[in-house]
Amino acid sequence: MHNFFIAPTGFGVGLTSVCLGMVRALDRAGLKVRFFKPIAQPHPGDDGPERSSELIARMQGITPPRSLSLSKVERMLGDGQLDELLEEVVSLYQEATEGADVVIVEGMVPTRHATYAARFNYHLASTLDSEVILVSAQDDESLEEMADRIEIQAQLFGGPSDPKVLGVILNKVRLDADLLTAADSSVAAQADEAAIAAFTEQLKARSSLLRHDNFHLIGCVPWQADLNAPRTLDVGKLIGAKWLNAGEREQRRVKHISLCARTVANIVPILQPGTLVVTPGDRDDVLLASALAAQNGVPLAGVLLTTDFAPNQNIVDLCMPALKTGLPILSVPSNSYDTATTLNRMNKEIPVDDRERAEKVTEFVASHIDHEWLRQRCGTDRELRLSPAAFRYQLVKRAQAANKRIVLPEGSEPRTVQAAIICQTRGIARCVLLAKPEEVAVVARAQGLEIPPGLEIVDPDSVRTRYVPPMVELRKHKGLNAPMAEQQLEDTVVLGTMMLALDEVDGLVSGAIHTTANTIRPALQLIKTAPGFNLVSSVFFMLLPEQVLVYGDCAVNPEPNAKELAEIAVQSATSAAAFGVNPRVAMISYSTGASGSGAEVEKVREATQLAREAQPELLIDGPLQYDAAAIASVGRQKAPNSPVAGRATVFVFPDLNTGNTTYKAVQRSADCISVGPMLQGLRKPVNDLSRGALVDDIVYTIALTAIQAASQKV
Repeated sequence: MHNFFIAPTGFGVGLTSVCLGMVRALDRAGLKVRFFKPIAQPHPGDDGPERSSELIARMQGITPPRSLSLSKVERMLGDGQLDELLEEVVSLYQEATEGADVVIVEGMVPTRHATYAARFNYHLASTLDSEVILVSAQDDESLEEMADRIEIQAQLFGGPSDPKVLGVILNKVRLDADLLTAADSSVAAQADEAAIAAFTEQLKARSSLLRHDNFHLIGCVPWQADLNAPRTLDVGKLIGAKWLNAGEREQRRVKHISLCARTVANIVPILQPGTLVVTPGDRDDVLLASALAAQNGVPLAGVLLTTDFAPNQNIVDLCMPALKTGLPILSVPSNSYDTATTLNRMNKEIPVDDRERAEKVTEFVASHIDHEWLRQRCGTDRELRLSPAAFRYQLVKRAQAANKRIVLPEGSEPRTVQAAIICQTRGIARCVLLAKPEEVAVVARAQGLEIPPGLEIVDPDSVRTRYVPPMVELRKHKGLNAPMAEQQLEDTVVLGTMMLALDEVDGLVSGAIHTTANTIRPALQLIKTAPGFNLVSSVFFMLLPEQVLVYGDCAVNPEPNAKELAEIAVQSATSAAAFGVNPRVAMISYSTGASGSGAEVEKVREATQLAREAQPELLIDGPLQYDAAAIASVGRQKAPNSPVAGRATVFVFPDLNTGNTTYKAVQRSADCISVGPMLQGLRKPVNDLSRGALVDDIVYTIALTAIQAASQKV
């Protein structure tokens, strides 16, 4: 087992963010990762659990050991009890090692009150026999000063000659703007590799340490302002504001702070998405201008009124339509100058309940860490687990390689527009939005997004008529005529399905504002089943904290017979393998092996035999009860000779009632993400969304569809 001690070279390097990224990067590599923060260092205002440990728990679904309080540590150090203190640390560390392949240990951050942190980090790393990775950020230093600081910290742990001093991760790197790619509207956009390479070469030229063979540059994480944008809610809490209108304070983020003392004509240019407008409470003109911008679709972060002046009630009444759009209004008693000073000194740490920001930071940092180096360092001499993070990462990478064209019939729906922009920008898929271009432009502008070059927007009215003849041809056996076809093609889902049927696109994703039936019915009518299959079924990818499982069929077939159930099992195993899940198929029933009887058990038993005959190499067993399939100890007891029991990865349910109920129960009780339903058995990929889908859900479904399109043999 490995353990990496993550040590900062100074204050404000983003230590917790880097630890989040390290855990995610190792998790993607298929390793069981655990986390340990030996010493809690609460920030002013922190009154809950230790921040790093809680963020890791919420993001990765693991429970780190408790941290020792700072007061206890300082008391023991003051009493000369260093050895006793380190013994306590070791005892807590043992909790983190259970079942782990690698443990990330977060060191202490040196502050005015903890000047001993660097020296104590050395004792911690030595005691835990850790390999040391430094974290540094440039701030306002020159490259020479940064290089010197890294070298000083490395020497504290033994320098490059010590094999346990592995290297450094550079965080918050300010890259040369002239070397960066054109500005990108997606929060997931990454700095150009050439700019990163140029920076690292400049730093290496000034640092003999970074040119040393034993000291590795493990990551270079560019500065990205969006990742530091707090919610309006957090800003209000930190400055003790009074809320005059809460609005969408939990969703809106403060990307810019503008102190407004100018006339209205001169503040109009700053009324942009994400701007927090700071102005005295008696500036009714600024409040009115902000309200007008909100009514025009500009999602301001909010309006902060200073000097404790209450706005005129008549003005508030006039602003009411803007308030109903979600515009937050808050107030503080301090004057504008003091308020601006307080805002600039705000704690920039990620709040433990801000999952959206924590996820973006985690993914961004992980994407800039050298995964291959980490994998080689930790070794891979066993079957790697596919964690949720690894599953999502592989989805994106494989979709990028597939380069498929995916049609989105709900082309002006705001979440769909944002997802299409992300996919186009990151190369996940070439998206086609079915909508009027002017409607898409309005939606993008309201969200503060730019439509990237290459994102196709097709006006349904301009293309509909050319799909009438081929649709009539496809459905003439059902008596479809031209007027009927033209009427059905008014539905953009039907139109998109026809584009797919004619090979103009590679896949279709819908469902953000349509029912599952609206999405699936045209596919069954126009796409039909793939060669060798007699039915269409579905799977959900269940992203549990420790692994990804596949559930089928939970969405399509109400009462499959034995032959159909066998086909669902084969389809589900094929889908699992296509997405990196090693298929071990459990045919679920209320009985295990020969312990029970009845028509339903016999159906499962027959289906298992038929699936074995169809694919002799497939690891499949049934009937198995769910606990016998999922839990190793139960599997050994109930089915000791089974190749699947206790370690199943694909669960095939006997009917829709059982499957749908089980997937929803697991999803809710285990608080896991489910991706799907993914349809299988169609000639071409069509996939459904939940009407409550988040932008990320849509992005991953588009990626999944692109991979299906690449792997299907049409």
